[in-house]
Amino acid sequence: MCSSDLVTSYPRDFGDDVLQVMRASPRICRYLHAPAQSGSDAVLARMNRGYTVGEYEEFVGRVFAALPDATLAGDIIVGFPGETDADFEQTMALVREVGFAQTFSFKYSPRPGTPASAERKQVPEDVKAKRLEELQALLLTQMAAFYQSCVGKTFDILLEKPGRYEGQLIGRSPYLQSVNVTALGARIGDIVRVRIIEARPNSLMSELADSAEPAQMAIR
Repeated sequence: MCSSDLVTSYPRDFGDDVLQVMRASPRICRYLHAPAQSGSDAVLARMNRGYTVGEYEEFVGRVFAALPDATLAGDIIVGFPGETDADFEQTMALVREVGFAQTFSFKYSPRPGTPASAERKQVPEDVKAKRLEELQALLLTQMAAFYQSCVGKTFDILLEKPGRYEGQLIGRSPYLQSVNVTALGARIGDIVRVRIIEARPNSLMSELADSAEPAQMAIR
C-alpha cells in the first residue's frame, strides 16, 4: 500500500528526477494531480500559467513512459475571459487525448483586483454553463471508464471509516478511490488486500482477496 501521493504538480516544476524517485518508491502512489487548466495556448498565456499545451503534453508523455501504471487528475477552467469557441474545443481535445482518471472542473469566476476581472471580453454566464456541462459529461465518461477498468484488479487499501452496513468499511485505493469492503475483524487504520468486483459512479465495491488477514500499517 502506498503512503503518499503527489498533488498539484505543475509541469514546469516536475522533472524526470521526481519520476525516477516515484518509480523506485512503491510507497508513493501512482496518482498525480497536475492542473492543465486549458487546452488553448492563448488562454494559458492570459492565465500566466507559465507553460504551453505542448509542454503539458510532453509532461504527460514523460509520466507514462516512467510510470505506465500511473493515473492523472487535473483541473480545468472554462469561460476564462477571452475564451473563444475554438479555445474551448482545444480544451476538449486535450481532455480526450490525456484521458484523465479524475478532474476538477470549474467556471471562471471574477476575483476583485485580478487582471482577469478587468478584462473587457468576459464570457457570458450561459456560455460558461453550457461549456462546463459539455466538459463534465466527457470527464464523467472518462472517470467511469477508469473505474470500470479496475474491476477484477487486486489492491491494498487503507481502511479509513465505517461503511453504511454492519461489518462494512471504506478505504482508499492507490488511486485515491473510495473502496467499500466487508471485512469482519478489521479496524480503521488497517491495510487489507481486496479484489474489486463492481464499479459505481463514485466508488468501488470489493471483497477480501484470498481471505487474507488484515495487515497492520507500519506507521500509525
